Amino acid sequence: MQRWQSPILLALSLGLAAPLGAQLALPQVPVVSGIGDRLTSALGQVGDVARGTLARTSETLRLARLDRIAALLRQNRTTMERDIDGQPARRGTLLALDLQDGDAARLAALGFAAGGATRLDDLDMAVTELSVPTGMDLAEAQRLLARELPALSVSSDALHFQSGGANSTGASAPAGLRRGPIAVPVGLIDGAPAQPVAGLRGFAVGAPTASNHGSAVASLAAGAGVQRLFVADVYGRDPAGGNALAIVRGMNWLVGQGVRVVSISLVGPRSPVLQRAVDGARAKGVVVVAAVGNDGPAAPPSFPASYAGVLAVTAVDKRNRPLIEAGRALHLDYAAPGADIAALNAAGRRMAVRGTSYATPLVAARAAAALQAGADARSLVPALDNEARLLGKQRPDPRSGRGLLCEWCR
Repeated sequence: MQRWQSPILLALSLGLAAPLGAQLALPQVPVVSGIGDRLTSALGQVGDVARGTLARTSETLRLARLDRIAALLRQNRTTMERDIDGQPARRGTLLALDLQDGDAARLAALGFAAGGATRLDDLDMAVTELSVPTGMDLAEAQRLLARELPALSVSSDALHFQSGGANSTGASAPAGLRRGPIAVPVGLIDGAPAQPVAGLRGFAVGAPTASNHGSAVASLAAGAGVQRLFVADVYGRDPAGGNALAIVRGMNWLVGQGVRVVSISLVGPRSPVLQRAVDGARAKGVVVVAAVGNDGPAAPPSFPASYAGVLAVTAVDKRNRPLIEAGRALHLDYAAPGADIAALNAAGRRMAVRGTSYATPLVAARAAAALQAGADARSLVPALDNEARLLGKQRPDPRSGRGLLCEWCR
């Protein structure tokens, strides 16, 4: 076994290990077991040196994220490109919200072809796909529309990535522990699970297709007691899966199925389309729970976790230490176990998992349990606070939010 000589070396090794940035990886990418745990342990032992090492680790993770985006775009030139903010998005396509009479003609005069509007009645919104003029990239197209038609709400079809990795352990058994059945219906926006669920629908090319990530997240939700699980597969076999339009279509379907909690273990940049969908779901009384990602505290704020009213979730290890690679949001609500735990992969076998992805369905399960016990949108957070174990000196704590939920879910 390799001997780690210093926390600095650990930090550099961590930053170069792609799986800790697995939110920028497709569903089947494995995790290098134990590296994050060894780093967290080392940082806890070196006192003042740790603070400098933590800063360097954060910067290494930030740079690694940029490298992974660049590699992803190189490998998928026909389906992805950068938008005006440098974020990966679906190539040649923009999304317009709530076009009015005459807007299509004005767009056509600039060379943009407007497809039919996608009505999302359960979210009270409509989205129209715009084809970018031939020879024009997304950033140029966005600048043109901002200049010529500033009143329109137009954005890229930004890509969102799963926020966790896994490594098969070879053992065949259910994952998680139960604390009473939760009958409140819960929705997942992710890849498809292999195990049976109450409802499953695809919103991407080749969907639904069972994935390790979707199977793991679903198994953790079930292990935490969720009995009625509905899953929107926004990845399938689509290289540009996880785009904003797929996510909002999936959310619209979930709301229409009557779910009361939606769990999203995905992260991406700010998207006006997705923000509108989140607002629409919350207006229907749906609780939205989302992961903060795994690109470290120096990464940009993650969305949808950062949208107002979303329960933003981070992860802790078996010693209840926040994961060193956990990302950040504009606010932080709760922590849950996200390392030193096992879940089921697409083959139905146990695998070790690590990442904020896996903490998120556990918080979603506890939110559903609180609703089942009589909480409503106004009383939900106080109800969760009552069972959350405070990890920091204050509530909310900058690293663990309002406390640790579902500690027993290990």
